[in-house]
Amino acid sequence: MELNYFKDRLLDLLNDGSDELELAGIKVCDKENTFVLTTAEGSLFEIECRKMPATTE
Repeated sequence: MELNYFKDRLLDLLNDGSDELELAGIKVCDKENTFVLTTAEGSLFEIECRKMPATTE
């Protein structure tokens, strides 16, 4: 799976679950591969996306 596809799907999930998470806003920082989430109470959370190398365990 490519990183951009994963980020698109994650954004869809965040938008769909925004009521349950009580999100007031989602800022997409595409160049930094991050999402900044603002909750209704004013808290901020950052999600960073990176593709990790596959491991064989």
